[in-house]
Amino acid sequence: MSGINGSCFAETRKHHFQVNGKPMYFNGFNAYWLMCMASDPSTKTKVSDAFQEASKIGMNIVRTWAFSDGGSKPLQTSPGVYNEDMFKGLDFVISEAKRHGLYLILSLVNNWDDFGGKKQYAQWARDHGGQYLNSDDEFFSNAVVKGYYKNHVKSLLTRLNSITGVAYKDDPTIFAWELMNEPRCQSDLSGKTLQEWIVEMAAEIKSIDKNHLLEIGLEGFYGESMPDKKQNNPGYEVGTDFLSNNNLNNVDFATIHIYPDQWYI
Repeated sequence: MSGINGSCFAETRKHHFQVNGKPMYFNGFNAYWLMCMASDPSTKTKVSDAFQEASKIGMNIVRTWAFSDGGSKPLQTSPGVYNEDMFKGLDFVISEAKRHGLYLILSLVNNWDDFGGKKQYAQWARDHGGQYLNSDDEFFSNAVVKGYYKNHVKSLLTRLNSITGVAYKDDPTIFAWELMNEPRCQSDLSGKTLQEWIVEMAAEIKSIDKNHLLEIGLEGFYGESMPDKKQNNPGYEVGTDFLSNNNLNNVDFATIHIYPDQWYI
C-alpha cells in the first residue's frame, strides 16, 4: 500500500512484516517522553538527537505516547479539547522520525494513572458526562467513556500534521497504532469485558484508517482460552487473554511487555 509521495505502509505477510513487498525486520526503542519534549522549544532538540543516534546505530522503529490526558502538559485537556502546542509537538515527532528513516508505534491511552490514563477518562465521565462509575475499569464498558476514547482516536487519525501537511492516517511513517498501554481489567477476570472492548475499538480504528497496522499493547498473560497455561503467569490475573485477544481480524500483530525483574521478585 502506498501513501503520500509514494511511501509505503508497513504490512504483514504470514509471519513477517514487509514494506513495498519486501521483508522488513525491526529493532528499536521505547521513549514515552517524545511528544512532551518536542512541545517545548527548549527541549525539542532532544527528540532530533535521539532519532539521529538511533538511526546511526541501525535502529528503525520507536514506540511512544500519542496521549497525555489532563494533568500537567496535557495533549487532551478535557474530552475532545486539545492543547495545540502539544499536538504540534507530536507533529514534530512524526516529521523528525520520517527525516531520520524511523517508523513509529503510537499508543493511544494508558492503563495506568501516569499521563491521565483510564482513571482520567473515568473521572471525565463523572465530571462532564454525569456518569456514576464504581470503578475505573468501567473505562472498558461505559458508553460515555468509550465515546471519549473513540473521539480521541478520530482526532488523532484525522489530524493534519502542521509540518508535513499529511493526515496521520495517511502517513506511512506511523508503523502501527496501539490500542492501550498494558490494558488490564481486573474487575472481570474472565476476560470478556476487555475482549469486547478490543473488538469494538479495533473495528473503530480500522473504519477510519485501513492503511496502518494495529496492535493491543498487552503484557502477554494467558487467560481462559488456555487455562492450563495460566500457571505460567506471574502469580496473578489481570482480565486479559493474550491468545484470544490477539486472535481477532482487526489485530495485525502481537506484542508482549515483559517485566521479569518486577513480576518474579
